[in-house]
Amino acid sequence: MPLFAAIFEDDPEAAERVRAVAEDAHLAWLEAHREQVLVAGALRPAEGGAATGGLWLIEAETAEEARRICVEDPFYVQGLRKSFRLDAWSRGFPKLPVTL
Repeated sequence: MPLFAAIFEDDPEAAERVRAVAEDAHLAWLEAHREQVLVAGALRPAEGGAATGGLWLIEAETAEEARRICVEDPFYVQGLRKSFRLDAWSRGFPKLPVTL
């Protein structure tokens, strides 16, 4: 099945408000979609600090399905995500397992 990388950019003005009301729903949503959202995590500046976005690896039949997954996340619905970029992703070492 195709893999997609989603890179989210957060709205810093909405971050505190949205995280306060939607973080539990976001985490529950990710848990419910773990068969499609294979990897998910926050992005922060290399020097440290607050999250500025997120990165997901998504397994989906089509790019449209991967986009739908992104926009159904409570963080997106509640306005934390200012934008996102979706790209097809292919493994650099296809014969080696990916583990984290």
